[in-house]
Amino acid sequence: MRNQFPLWKNILILLILTLATIYSLPNFFGEDPSVQLSPARGSVLDQALVTQSEKALAEAGLKPKAFELSEKRLLVRFADTDAQLTAADALKAIYGDRYTVALNLAPATPGWLRKIGAAPMYLGLDLRGGVHFMMQVDMEAAIKQAEERYAEDIRTLLRDSKIQYLSVDRDNHVIKVKFQDAATLGQAENTLKREMRGLVFSEESNTLTARMTDAEVREIRRLAVAQNVTTLRNRVNELGVAEPVIQQQGEDRIVVQLPGVQDTARAKEILGATATLEFRMVDTEHPTPTDETKTPIGSKLYKDRQGKPVLLQRKIIVTGNQIIDASSGLEQQSGSAAVFITLNGPGARKMADTTKENINKPMAVVYIENKNETREIGGQKVTTKKTVEEVINIATIRDRFSKRFQISGLDGTDEARNLALLLRSGALAAPVDIVEERTVGPSLGKENIRQGWRSFIIGFCLVALVMLFHYKVFGVVANLTLLFNVALILAILSAMQATLTLPGIAGITLTVGMAVDANVLIYERIKEELRNGTSPQSAIYAGFDRAFATIWDSHVTNLIAAIMLFGIGSGPVKGFAVTLTIGIITSLFTAVSCTRMMVNFIYGQRRGAKLWI
Repeated sequence: MRNQFPLWKNILILLILTLATIYSLPNFFGEDPSVQLSPARGSVLDQALVTQSEKALAEAGLKPKAFELSEKRLLVRFADTDAQLTAADALKAIYGDRYTVALNLAPATPGWLRKIGAAPMYLGLDLRGGVHFMMQVDMEAAIKQAEERYAEDIRTLLRDSKIQYLSVDRDNHVIKVKFQDAATLGQAENTLKREMRGLVFSEESNTLTARMTDAEVREIRRLAVAQNVTTLRNRVNELGVAEPVIQQQGEDRIVVQLPGVQDTARAKEILGATATLEFRMVDTEHPTPTDETKTPIGSKLYKDRQGKPVLLQRKIIVTGNQIIDASSGLEQQSGSAAVFITLNGPGARKMADTTKENINKPMAVVYIENKNETREIGGQKVTTKKTVEEVINIATIRDRFSKRFQISGLDGTDEARNLALLLRSGALAAPVDIVEERTVGPSLGKENIRQGWRSFIIGFCLVALVMLFHYKVFGVVANLTLLFNVALILAILSAMQATLTLPGIAGITLTVGMAVDANVLIYERIKEELRNGTSPQSAIYAGFDRAFATIWDSHVTNLIAAIMLFGIGSGPVKGFAVTLTIGIITSLFTAVSCTRMMVNFIYGQRRGAKLWI
């Protein structure tokens, strides 16, 4: 009797182990302190920017390790954090108005690994350092905004339906609509019930009261948090954060964790940024002055994205506060990026009246972004507010339009998407306040990594020594399969781009014991067969075959526990459950298939060989 796998199975197992080894390698190369430049407000990324940055850094006495130019950013790598911080200050002074300059920790993965798509795992806040924010969503504000929208929609619907009313007031979560007589009230109630599905109505003399249903209130609360989560996730992209954690906690709180962020002030600036639009008519009656002091009365001087002056009327047609929805897409005629705007009732009326009276005249869209900038003055950090106003689009009014229309003139689909999110957030999502802020230093993160991996290495070495002492050659095989098991776990986590936390390291350490437990079951079964007088080849076959059912049962029960942990746990518990689940699956593969392949390779062709077990 011979123990051997078919050739295809050996090749498949070796291929899996080779790929696992290769794709786990990026986790051992560390990170480079880097400075990231991302374009803003029409700026471009090209080779000229690389040349200018290299020259500016050389004048500051800095020599970067490398420049990496891509479609979305310029990444400058440095050897240490001191050079990184100095370079960031130098580049901000030059490009701060045209580019977003952010600190980053970029993986130092070799180019040949990056070419085949190999990338390291992301490290969580406890391992990498960074900032943690707990944000409270103002649910009362969200409900108030919804009630105001409903009140305005009621006014618009009654006017469009030619139903006269005396007043529409909102008081203590109730909208009251007063009428002259009961007949008009009845007509209005039928109309409103048909259109306003989210309201419940009741009569009180000649007053119709409307209140949002419980289901509608719950939906508004849910959407308020969901919209803020989406917007915050979009905003932190500017920080160059590899794997931000932005998730809802409870009914009205949002947790934002930014691993690797070294500049806490910059993080708060981005999270607190707002953007809106203003629609104004272009002043065609006066020549455009070059100096703001010569601006005629009733007009205001702006600049477009190319820096050219544009004279607009001071009267604002519509502001971002009157935008109730915004979505990004492509303009049908030119195919360029556009944002589709939906206005509330008053905004729609103003837009309709203005466009009706100004056919064939130009109207401008002004983009306004409010930011908080923190600078160090006299050794203290001082936060100042900065407002950027620029004309992004001028179009000639060809026809009357009101509630829904589109704007173009944006730099691309990314900016259109960002602007739509920010506008939608400003109109629909509730305000948020930072109620808790924590900073985990990089040194603490490194210490956590050091201690975590130290515990793993000590546990691995102790297990390896016991296996060598107790099972001889078979112990060597078990230790090799343990190494391959760890490589498989790292490769899978890297391929998933999962975030490794300290509990995750604990999960990997635990799987080492679980994996070797399967080897122990197999080896003890082989020893039992040998004691019963079975031949070595038959003992090997029976050991693997008869121990499999026990190994399968133990792994399935552990897998059920890991899935339950993931389902009911949160945060660190989920990280532990993920690595534990992956470890259970990989240990089943390595303990059964890999161990058997190596045992077959050593003893499979030797009929009378003595088993060193």
